[in-house]
Amino acid sequence: MKHHFLAAVLLGLCASNAFAQWQTQTIDTKADFRGLGVVSSKVAWVSGTKGTFARTTDGGKIWSVGIVPGAEKLDFRDVEAFGEATAYLLSAGPGDASRIYKTVDAGKSWTMQFKSADPMAFFDAIAFWDEKNGIALGDPVKGLFQLIVTADGGANWKPLAAKTLPPALSGEGAFAASGTCLVTHGEGDVWFATGGAKTARVFHSKDRGQNWEVSETPIIAGVESAGIFSIAFRDKHHGMIVGGDYRKPNDIGATAATTSDGGKTWTLLDKRLPFSSAVSWANDRWVAVGTSGSHVSLDNGATWKLLDRENYNSVGFASTGEGWAVGPKGRIAKFTNE
Repeated sequence: MKHHFLAAVLLGLCASNAFAQWQTQTIDTKADFRGLGVVSSKVAWVSGTKGTFARTTDGGKIWSVGIVPGAEKLDFRDVEAFGEATAYLLSAGPGDASRIYKTVDAGKSWTMQFKSADPMAFFDAIAFWDEKNGIALGDPVKGLFQLIVTADGGANWKPLAAKTLPPALSGEGAFAASGTCLVTHGEGDVWFATGGAKTARVFHSKDRGQNWEVSETPIIAGVESAGIFSIAFRDKHHGMIVGGDYRKPNDIGATAATTSDGGKTWTLLDKRLPFSSAVSWANDRWVAVGTSGSHVSLDNGATWKLLDRENYNSVGFASTGEGWAVGPKGRIAKFTNE
């Protein structure tokens, strides 16, 4: 979404050893991170402002930082990675600032695969079903959400046919706050979440975007700064959405909901969770992060436990439960369960 995302830095730490905690890691950059791709307990990629990306292959002991040549003014809001060497970066911005880059040599070189030719475009996130098949989401243009797909590892990105693009409500869009407003699962399922309109909605396709169903949700909406910021699934049927109003990061209320039917219906959760820009499944728990801190739930969102009050933009986990959270000014923290 085109609105600038507030970054209110809130000081303080209130870790709970009973639930796990964050361990801050050192990285040589002050870039603001929003993109996070966790491959395994050892391998992760991050991306952010000023064309910056970083990678670890040893669980975060060492982070290698780089800048994509020619992209120094871009803001990489999302990164999708496949192992130590292959990754995709998506930059969000108006018109031709919305781009996709790919590396197959651990960031030594990058190929620009896509650059928007539409001055009205603003891309928000990218996701993949496998190494060859992926999809990227953009805000509505002329009332239709923009979706492009690849079936050859990004060598060609093609827009979905106009007749298959889902229509948007007035003022509706996706939030490019964490790269997690779009998610894929299995061989063909894809969901994306929205805000900015009178209601916050979830769109679902079972066939890689050829047909779409849409569901209304109980997440706070009605103003351009409010809605769903992140969507995640722990299996094909069970998922969670989080969000709120980023202009009121400490307000609690209708900020989280779950589904057990693949996104057809959504049930509002514990109203004590503040605004969250990202949520992820961590093997046996949900972890949500935002500008006012991070929270964990061991009971599918029925209750939340505060982990800390640091400012995070995104969070992600490997299937085995190891993960990271990232935020402004080069903030990276690893999740430990000790």
